[in-house]
Amino acid sequence: GDCFPCPPEGCPMMGHYADRFPEKLKRENQKYFLNTAADKPFATWRQKVFIKLSGVKKTRGDINLVFYDTQGHTKEYEIANGDLSQDEVYTKYLDVEINPKNTTKIEFLWNKAIFSLLWARLGAETVNIIHGADG
Repeated sequence: GDCFPCPPEGCPMMGHYADRFPEKLKRENQKYFLNTAADKPFATWRQKVFIKLSGVKKTRGDINLVFYDTQGHTKEYEIANGDLSQDEVYTKYLDVEINPKNTTKIEFLWNKAIFSLLWARLGAETVNIIHGADG
């Protein structure tokens, strides 16, 4: 995540599109990183997620985001678990398997820990997502 988001010229790519970044190809000992998905077509899109919670001051549980695409596919990603506080902004890098261009909806989920207060409610005050690059 240290090079996130991508520079104005785009994120350097390996393989077929490497020639789009000639200056990077001239470097010796250049490091490359490649994140892949578990399923075909194995592509992922790096996204940085910020979530500010609203509701109870503190509680236990986990928060997840579910991404939906135009073809009805869904993928769920855990953002945080354990002690949750409305005073904190939760930040996480995700390698999402759904192309941001095809994302139709992102759903916020909160799962209470078993021993949480029964009346406790928690929601997302804000959810911001920054896309690493157009894939």
